[in-house]
Amino acid sequence: MATGRSALINVMVNAAIRAGRSLTRSFGEIEKLQVSLKGPADYVSEADRRSEEMIFEDLKKARPQYGFLLEEGGVVEGNDNSNKWIVDPLDGTTNFLHGIPHFCISIGLERDRDIFAGVIYDPINDQMFWAEQGKGAFLNERRIRVSTRKNPTECLFATGIPFAGLEGHKGFLKQMENVMAESSGVRRTGSAALDMAYVAAGRYDGFWEKGIKPWDIAAGIVLIREAGGMVTDYQGQKSMLAKGEVIASNIELHRPFKKLLEKPS
Repeated sequence: MATGRSALINVMVNAAIRAGRSLTRSFGEIEKLQVSLKGPADYVSEADRRSEEMIFEDLKKARPQYGFLLEEGGVVEGNDNSNKWIVDPLDGTTNFLHGIPHFCISIGLERDRDIFAGVIYDPINDQMFWAEQGKGAFLNERRIRVSTRKNPTECLFATGIPFAGLEGHKGFLKQMENVMAESSGVRRTGSAALDMAYVAAGRYDGFWEKGIKPWDIAAGIVLIREAGGMVTDYQGQKSMLAKGEVIASNIELHRPFKKLLEKPS
């Protein structure tokens, strides 16, 4: 156990590790099921549900008064109105379904309407990103910081691309055209939570996406803030969870990045 972790973070980390072991076992089965046309999807939903149950059990046992917002289970009211867990038991489901080893568990804690703590765990690579308000952001035992690049032409950005059934395709294509023209590249890896963890670690310089859920970004918000970065909605405000949109980067890059996304094609 890391000596720098609080009891709260240890609770979150332990829950993520236990669920991560379950997902890793299930992922091994998914890889074997790729020849099947209908087997993998059912297996993924079962893996997702089992992961959420494990996390719920562990967090409920450790903090029985806290409420929950679960991707699968929805809202579970708690007696403590100040604290609410926000949980994505498997972020990167499509990657998981296709046998692509890039997915994670995301657990955020909202305290008094602000994200207070978060963990994002990549079980395949055993990378645990964690942060608590006022205490910094970490990858396993190492302190992490956002990148220091200021010029978008030197930056590598990440995003989520709207797919079938989602709105905003034309608007996204305009944004993509703008960023492509003035950056070192754009990546779409299929997990918003890991994208935000990578911004916190300085791997990506910025991330943007619209049409995402609170459990996709809750833990990432506190990670980036504690790593010295800035996270807002598309208007530069703090309604990321309510609006389902996010722009994240280091503080100095945030304004030119936001302007780039607003620029007409």
